[in-house]
Amino acid sequence: MVHYPISLNLKNRRCVVIGGGAVAHRKVKELLATGTRVVLVAPQITAGLHQLAADGRLEWKARKAEANDVAGATLVVAATNDPATNARIWKAAQSHGALINVVDNPPHCDFITPAIVRRNNVTIAISTGGKSPALAAHLRRRVEEVIGPEYGLLADLLGSLRERVMAELPDPAQRAVFWQRLVESDLLDTLRLSGENTGEPAKQARARAKKMLVEFIKTFRE
Repeated sequence: MVHYPISLNLKNRRCVVIGGGAVAHRKVKELLATGTRVVLVAPQITAGLHQLAADGRLEWKARKAEANDVAGATLVVAATNDPATNARIWKAAQSHGALINVVDNPPHCDFITPAIVRRNNVTIAISTGGKSPALAAHLRRRVEEVIGPEYGLLADLLGSLRERVMAELPDPAQRAVFWQRLVESDLLDTLRLSGENTGEPAKQARARAKKMLVEFIKTFRE
């Protein structure tokens, strides 16, 4: 099966996770990172999930899952160790039109979750089409070695210039050339010195990017 990769905006959407173990905990953390309204349904949950519920990060229904728990949900994750419960929730999700992922059960998955590397606003998703989570995890570790925090800082820097570049360079072709020059410049090397912090190297990189924009604009106005 070939999956269609997309990035969903789940902010303030209702997403339901069924199950309270380690796998459910991981799925909940991934969803919370997107600003999702998470509803967790399970009679028992991990200490970490307990803390998230106590902090008001999610809504916990401390009981066994019911079919109507998925009503109004955008996404559903069934992560219990009970095949009968997972099958019942899958049928309910199909009935309510919610996309569902039944963990470790590809035939009952409308979507699969990739291995993810996050660097601020840079997100790299790695998928093996559900064939080998171990390989996806291996590839994620390899990517993490190559793509450091500096790439997230660069994305933030480029985003901060976006409106100005759009205004100063109305020609899409010119903008494409300018963005490519920034990406291929030494800005990454400078930002790499900042690590995960926005210290002096980051300030130097911002100043250099602005100077490059001024110089680029000047070449088209002379």
